Amino acid sequence: MAESVKCPEQFVFGLDIGTRSIVGTVGYMDRLGFHVIAMEVKEHDTRAMIDGQVHDIRKVAEEIKAVKNALEAKIDRPLKNVCIAAAGRVLRTVTVRAEQELDEERRVTDEDIYNLDFAGVELAHRQINGQESDVNFYCVGYTSVKYYVNDYEISNPEGHKAYRIAVDLLATFLPEDVVDGLYASVENAGLEVANLTLEPIAAMNVAIPEQYRLLNIALVDVGAGTSDICVTRDGSVVAYGMIPNAGDEISEIIAKHYLVDFAQAEKIKIAAKNPGKQIVFRDIMGTKITAKTSEVLEITAPVTEKIAGDVAAKITELNGGKPVSAVFVVGGGGKIPGFTGTLAAKLKLPKERVALRGKEVLGSVEFAVDNVKKDPLFVTPVGICINYYHQKNNFIYVTVNGERIKLYDNSRLTVVDAVMQSGYPNEKLFPRRGQAVGYTLNGVKRMIRGEAGEAAVITRNGKECSMNTAVEKNDYIDIKESTVGAQGRMTIGELPEYRSTVAFEINGKNILCPKFAYVNGILQSGNYQICAGDRIIMENYYTVAQLFEFLDIPLDSVYVGVNNKKADGNTKVYENFSVRYIDRSEAGYNEYAYYEDAEAETERKAAEDKKPADKVSQTGGAETEVTVNGSKVTLKGKQEYKFVDILDVYPFDVSRMGGRELVTKIDGKKADFADKIYPGAALELFWEGEPIA
Repeated sequence: MAESVKCPEQFVFGLDIGTRSIVGTVGYMDRLGFHVIAMEVKEHDTRAMIDGQVHDIRKVAEEIKAVKNALEAKIDRPLKNVCIAAAGRVLRTVTVRAEQELDEERRVTDEDIYNLDFAGVELAHRQINGQESDVNFYCVGYTSVKYYVNDYEISNPEGHKAYRIAVDLLATFLPEDVVDGLYASVENAGLEVANLTLEPIAAMNVAIPEQYRLLNIALVDVGAGTSDICVTRDGSVVAYGMIPNAGDEISEIIAKHYLVDFAQAEKIKIAAKNPGKQIVFRDIMGTKITAKTSEVLEITAPVTEKIAGDVAAKITELNGGKPVSAVFVVGGGGKIPGFTGTLAAKLKLPKERVALRGKEVLGSVEFAVDNVKKDPLFVTPVGICINYYHQKNNFIYVTVNGERIKLYDNSRLTVVDAVMQSGYPNEKLFPRRGQAVGYTLNGVKRMIRGEAGEAAVITRNGKECSMNTAVEKNDYIDIKESTVGAQGRMTIGELPEYRSTVAFEINGKNILCPKFAYVNGILQSGNYQICAGDRIIMENYYTVAQLFEFLDIPLDSVYVGVNNKKADGNTKVYENFSVRYIDRSEAGYNEYAYYEDAEAETERKAAEDKKPADKVSQTGGAETEVTVNGSKVTLKGKQEYKFVDILDVYPFDVSRMGGRELVTKIDGKKADFADKIYPGAALELFWEGEPIA
């Protein structure tokens, strides 16, 4: 460490545990930026790390301890806490769309948005576990990429009126064994993890500042074992990805061609970055070999082109099938000669749009370290340290319903994160509606929704809390599951089609009778409770038997006529029909005499009306011509006519049920038998639907 640089009391220690090397960085942040006060780089003696994953915990721990000891000597301080990053090789991302139907159109609340995001994360968790059911994944973060209100994109739905909201959500996951391998290596070196992030996130925080993320940019961190990729667009990170190809593939082809070990091949690869020079080395047989830089680059060109092609394909895939506008390349593997130019060609971008970023993106970082220059190799190590200030991440333990749960701590953990990680069913958190009751009304399917239950009761450390209450390590969370509401309930009388009474003209008086409905073929009153599977038929008639039962008159004690025609107990009487009856015991009457008198009475009234009718007929007022079901008919003998009068001149038997419902219309509109009709009116009278069996 330079003598003029002091190590403050508050500093951060970061480790970039890579495939080929471990880079340790110590520094601090102030208003001027980040200051690097010590760095140590150690290459692995063996291939203890492969493609960014720990394969030999003991060996990696020894090398971490060596870096730790060297840095402690440089700053003259003990190091206990460290920030680390996991490679993109083990990162899994899932993009999902979650939708939520609201009970009714209303304004969206922050709780609605929270529930929507939670549903998206849960959906992503189910997808990732379904894809790789033998691996236990932890959700380490999610980004709400886009929100929708009634299918229209909107940046923030809160406060807007909606009946449906949706979200496009990007969730990221890490397998448990990957995290445990890193933790074990660090702990065996005598350190404790203070913060865990992802390598592409660490690199992005340095290479692509917030103000650049409106642009469609890809960041490629080319290491030794993996090439990690992230894509930004419209102000946020929209995708993460990786390919398991990077600098090691170059070293391997050199080793095979020149018959050297992997360590020697690494030295040849690094030397080949200096054009125009000769490289002298010995192969495993002891033969001295002199190779030109151009020769090495020619040998490695096919591998470089393949890596660039794979990176370009992955970028295009992550960006929705189209190339990005520009690419930033960081990491030691990105310094391979010809890589950026080949990548630009594969993406069909100008060469200047694909750039190696080192000094440019580290402009606000001060390296107060001897013999260290700003280099793409240091973007990720510095980003790991800076991420500590921006977003403190680590794993903590909480207890949910007696079960100990490990959570990835992103400094924003809430009860919902703990509940989700515990696997507690989502449906048992929110109010559940009771069972719906399905039925049919006049052949149309309908449903009575169940009542809403009560939400789950959640306590944190014994005190009731909400789903978005913050949690800390060692918290105890208990959940009393939500309740199911009552089954849907409705009586026939509550149906909008139900009318409480129906009117009949009986012996010249208007009589109101209660309305009934047939349920599964059985007559029921308005108090009947509708049950699942009921077949309800609303009828607008009584039979003569039902009518006289309501009147409490024995049907066998009277003679009955409906609209001046003989009727029996099965004759249907519709609203506003005219019903006449007379007691059979009256002297001088019998059944036939009663109807003869009824017909005579009708003729007498017609005769009395004839004179004024004839007088009026001279002006055209007494005779009224209308059409019934397309046929012209003429009504005579009255000053005005009602619908029911057409039964005197038009052949239609209403006493026999020819369908499920009798339809009456005037000029295309529904009508009753008591409605007035006028000259030229178009009347319709017909049965509709199949008759009740």
